[in-house]
Amino acid sequence: MGLIVLLLFAAILASLGSALYYLLRSKGSSAGVVRALTVRIGLSMLLFLLLMLAWWAGLIEPHGVQPIPPSG
Repeated sequence: MGLIVLLLFAAILASLGSALYYLLRSKGSSAGVVRALTVRIGLSMLLFLLLMLAWWAGLIEPHGVQPIPPSG
């Protein structure tokens, strides 16, 4: 499960990097930027749904932030 999450996260970052590349290299054409950002949004939604499905199936357990006990 962790490997799948890491691979999806790496793909999201790669898509974001390609959008930056197209943004810097394009001469007024935004088609590559829009396509790369669309892919990034789709991958982000897929990652979110995968995490929700894994939580629902009991494969992962969320945990909250543990408060620091007061001193004194």
